[in-house]
Amino acid sequence: MSLLTSYGELAVRIALNLQPGQRLLIIGPLANGGCSLDAAPLVRAVAEQAYRAGASYVEALWGDESLVTARFRHAAPDTFDRFSRWLPDALLAHARAGDAVLSIYANDPDLLKSEDPATVGGVQQVVGRAVRPFRELMSTNATNWAVIAAPSPAWAEVVFPNLPREQQTPRLWDAIAALVRLDRPDPVAAWNDHLDALAARRDRLNDKRYHALRYRGPGTDLTIGLAPGHVWVSGRSTSGHGIPFTANLPTEEVFTMPHRDRVHGTVRSTKPLSYGGVLIEDFSMRFENGRIVQVTARQGQSVLENLVATDDGAARLGEVALVPHSSPISQSGLLFYNTLFDENAASHVAIGSAYRFTVTGGETMDAEAFERAGGNRSATHVDFMIGSNALDIDGVWEDGTSEPLMRGGDWAD
Repeated sequence: MSLLTSYGELAVRIALNLQPGQRLLIIGPLANGGCSLDAAPLVRAVAEQAYRAGASYVEALWGDESLVTARFRHAAPDTFDRFSRWLPDALLAHARAGDAVLSIYANDPDLLKSEDPATVGGVQQVVGRAVRPFRELMSTNATNWAVIAAPSPAWAEVVFPNLPREQQTPRLWDAIAALVRLDRPDPVAAWNDHLDALAARRDRLNDKRYHALRYRGPGTDLTIGLAPGHVWVSGRSTSGHGIPFTANLPTEEVFTMPHRDRVHGTVRSTKPLSYGGVLIEDFSMRFENGRIVQVTARQGQSVLENLVATDDGAARLGEVALVPHSSPISQSGLLFYNTLFDENAASHVAIGSAYRFTVTGGETMDAEAFERAGGNRSATHVDFMIGSNALDIDGVWEDGTSEPLMRGGDWAD
């Protein structure tokens, strides 16, 4: 079986767990319009495996990064508040109908590094607001969805700048194949074993009922309060239609919902954030009463400032995730400049919307009840990495007592 065929099978069977008769929509970065043309071989492999699994219909949305750069270089400044007329409603219709949704990322992390940061940030805000209803619905796991990645020459050049050009993309394929377990004799069985191990860690955390997590590390002194009804989640989730699925390939995390008003202190990133075609590097955030009150960045500060100004919820946390420093992605020693991979190399948090399924009963709460439960709402959800081998995390109970949870970036137990 070829690498593409195996990857397509993994996406259909493990990531989506596509059901007979179900439709499948394949998308990519929404600001780019859809899947990169570089992802076409993988899109075709996924479609073939989906039909073999009984899909009733498969369609893909395509986006050409050249169209994105052409717009930034030549479009009139007063037109950057525009977005697709039909895409937000189409995405929402697919999700409401229970269609599976697969995102494939093959984008260039440096695509817009030469463009005006304020314009880049403004476009991301426009996209975020336009697709907010879709993202909020997906945050309830209304249907089975997943995110995977495909190499592209531009991405490979960023990851392996010192290799000859003809070796870069094959090397990135090798790295991705290893990290999504395609190099195992039976990748599906390997994934089931890994997901079982993550579920065991999830169950231990749910038994703890921590009130807060306390972080200490270089540039980081942060306390994150947890919502009273928080639920720790691992790789496997279940859709509103009762379909088990795995939202990220790869995944090494267990995550839950912070309380939107109970985050205090300072946190420093440990890896660059690729956001909207711009790299944000060496950045810090200071929180008071749950809200970001100061951001600094060595590179990309204006883009970061625009991100946290998207709406009120963009200046608060929506996710806290724990990943051991000993994870395979971390041990690879590679920096992918892609959140799907880099977030699974290090503990991380996300600013913006919280997942409804990370608090008890969240899927059926109205907006006001969700916020009363500590949930954050926003048009955006952006993860950034804060873990390293120098990070210590304590679990804190409501009475103020605590215990070591992670030491030197790894599980204390």
